[in-house]
Amino acid sequence: MKPGLLPTPQGPELRDIHLPHDPSWWPPAPGWWVLAFLLLASAVGMIWWWRRRRRVRRAHARVLGEIDALLAAYAVDGDGAALAAGMHQLLRRVARCYAPGAELARGEAWRQVLAQVPVDAGTLAPLLALEQAIYRPQPFDAAAAHIAMRRWLARALRMKQARRGREAHA
Repeated sequence: MKPGLLPTPQGPELRDIHLPHDPSWWPPAPGWWVLAFLLLASAVGMIWWWRRRRRVRRAHARVLGEIDALLAAYAVDGDGAALAAGMHQLLRRVARCYAPGAELARGEAWRQVLAQVPVDAGTLAPLLALEQAIYRPQPFDAAAAHIAMRRWLARALRMKQARRGREAHA
């Protein structure tokens, strides 16, 4: 054989190899569907959680705003009985949310309703004195009642939120 000459093929003439087409992007594989569903479900869950949290925070702010409005009115007119009545009504409205029949409780029953929220005795005493301050003209410590009220309401609202969360999971 002479150099530079190639042997002629003996068989049939073949065409080049053709690669298959690239896979289409649609429809996606099942794993992508699962991932899309999980992302959508988590987005819906986060939106639901955010809206619920925002609603709870607004309710808490509204309750604490009522206390501030009562104190502002007390600072203007100095009417201790009106302040005590307003604080007492607010306490009963919040207590009614987690203790059925709280609006009707008097005396020892009312103390037990207030004691359902885990606060110390120093917090309960000014709150229990509100009921007498409504009907008796004697002055009461508005600052102590305000501090006790905020402390009790913060715990009660947190407790209400935790109870609602437990009921949703039950």
